[in-house]
Amino acid sequence: MVYEALNELGFRRYPVVIILNDNKMSISKPIGAISKFLSSAMAGDFYQKIKKTTEQILQYLPESATYMAKKFEESFKLITPGILFEELGIDYIGPIDGRDVESLIRAMQSARSLKKPVIIHAQTLKGKGYEMAEGYYEKWHGVGPFDVASGEAIKQGVSKNATTMYSEALMALAKEYENVVGVTAAMPSGTGLTPLIQAYPNRFWDVAIAEQHAVTSMCAMAKEGFKPYISIYSTFLQRAYDQVIHDACILNLNVVFAIDRAGIVGEDGETHQGAFDISYLSAIPNMTLMAPRDEATMHAAIQYSYHHQGPLAIRYPRGAFLKCTDTSPLPFEYGKAEVLKEGKNTILLLGYGNGVGKAFAVSKILEEKGIDVGIIDLRFVKPLDENLLLELCEHYCKWYVISESVKIGGVGSLLATFKEKHVLHVKIKTFEYDDAFITHGATHLVEERLGVTPNHIAESILKDIY
Repeated sequence: MVYEALNELGFRRYPVVIILNDNKMSISKPIGAISKFLSSAMAGDFYQKIKKTTEQILQYLPESATYMAKKFEESFKLITPGILFEELGIDYIGPIDGRDVESLIRAMQSARSLKKPVIIHAQTLKGKGYEMAEGYYEKWHGVGPFDVASGEAIKQGVSKNATTMYSEALMALAKEYENVVGVTAAMPSGTGLTPLIQAYPNRFWDVAIAEQHAVTSMCAMAKEGFKPYISIYSTFLQRAYDQVIHDACILNLNVVFAIDRAGIVGEDGETHQGAFDISYLSAIPNMTLMAPRDEATMHAAIQYSYHHQGPLAIRYPRGAFLKCTDTSPLPFEYGKAEVLKEGKNTILLLGYGNGVGKAFAVSKILEEKGIDVGIIDLRFVKPLDENLLLELCEHYCKWYVISESVKIGGVGSLLATFKEKHVLHVKIKTFEYDDAFITHGATHLVEERLGVTPNHIAESILKDIY
């Protein structure tokens, strides 16, 4: 979108001033030729003076001498970072010291006086003002509580997060199979791909903020016999929806979408909530959707994924999985669910992904009230385990769905379609998110507001019973 806008701006010639804040960092280390190009050490003032002098000379030289002067100006442009923009018809000022207020003011005044599109290239230092954060430190992009004096993070828990589990499982798979490759879009640490990029730089890549390119490039790799793992946050995969459909699913390629940050993401905010991936992926033919519930099933899911044929999406939460059963998981089989607990009454809790752990928390609350419920881990929601569900409906007539996703097009919706298909006499109630954007806030506070904590769910079930 940025390049499209620059292209139009250079054509329309609107008097727009663009300020490029260049601190040589994105969230992590910047990737690509353009970033490298902008890091040129050419002095902006020097270039501007030469350019202005050349223009003045051209006004007075006879026409026979202007050819060489113009060639000099064009050649000089080739060694400056401004050529990228000037070839698009946008004047360039810089690079200037973005921490020098007087220089910034002069540059802005100069840009405004030109009355045409201008880009001001201002070089700054990330974290300026807090010495420990100054420079190229990825960890300071988004921070939790830390000690101001030492800069050290304040540990808030020791539970291993799902991203680390995925990273370790993929690393083990990459060691076992040489055709395993992977990509991320400017989130190597956030998706757990940093260790793999370091260990296998010719097989795992960060392609910068380019989700569409990430998906299509991996589809090309799949066509050549590689097994690609596309590691992207749930909310960012939306950017590549067209490529998921056209390049992965229509061709039915063997690519794996590792969907991080599925569900509520807490302080990452409204734009990052991973609520929609089930809804927007389940509608696509050839796509398979699955989710692990804990560390053991994460490793099992990644092992299964290598042999799976066709596009496969695996979702998992930010942070740690909620605690569920301690029993060893069954190996994953295509479209097969797993019964984790038999119930003595007609209530069945159907968990998906991190919803399984929440289902166990709900069951404990209900057990204190003398209510013994059944629990299953759906494992797959596309396809559903229809044979098992048909068996379960003979014993359980009240189904409660627990999944960290939206209701519209979510797990409950998929089960409702299954119910209608087989004309089943079961009551289905889902504790997914309502049709509204989820606001910023700590995860437990957001869940309280949405009414999807284990206590809220248990209270709702108790009201149904009594």
